Amino acid sequence: MTDLSAFPITKKWPARHPDRLQLYSLPTPNGVKVSIMLEETGLPYEPHLVSFDTNDQTSPEFLSLNPNNKIPAIIDPDGPDRKPLALFESGAILIYLAEKTGQFMPQDSAGRYQTIQWLMFQMGGIGPMFGQLGFFTKFAGKDYDDKRPREHYAAESRRLLGVLDRQLADRTWIMGDAYTIADIATFPAVRNLIGFYGAGDLVGISDFPHVLRALDSFVARPAVVRGLDIPKRG
Repeated sequence: MTDLSAFPITKKWPARHPDRLQLYSLPTPNGVKVSIMLEETGLPYEPHLVSFDTNDQTSPEFLSLNPNNKIPAIIDPDGPDRKPLALFESGAILIYLAEKTGQFMPQDSAGRYQTIQWLMFQMGGIGPMFGQLGFFTKFAGKDYDDKRPREHYAAESRRLLGVLDRQLADRTWIMGDAYTIADIATFPAVRNLIGFYGAGDLVGISDFPHVLRALDSFVARPAVVRGLDIPKRG
């Protein structure tokens, strides 16, 4: 049996199945990227809920795995050279899992880099911008008298949706016929923007029919349905 005791995080979240990949996360758009990927690949894993309500993400145990105190993070007991590997940052984890399993990443070099390109588009654009718009629409930012910040993030979110819509205009998925980690990274954020944040009207989501069509296909996937609720909230 694999020994993960060298990782301090296992003191707070003991591994009942140390031979399985350990996932430390929360079912947010960023967190479910990895749970969906794990469900899609079929890799055995053990999820652990990192509760923001009790500031788990700032605990010494969690910081020992991710010094940036963000979810998700993983420990793969069967990493490179059969040694345990700890990783944080959802994009890095998606690339790692795609290469580990040989799934959801083109095998040719050009396709691989183009997929990573669209993954970075989500990480650097869609993720942060949609999150800021959500803050100014649903949370404390909605009480600001000055609405210019909200309008700035709404305009940038619309621009990003336009980029995505044009990419999807003649493609089933972001990369074409093949479903990839670019889709797994992107569509949880789109779903959250128009669902949880309730910003669909603000960004004019009906103006982006190809995004909506691909989102419908995404949320209909059985692995996505499962992954969106992992780890289960207590």
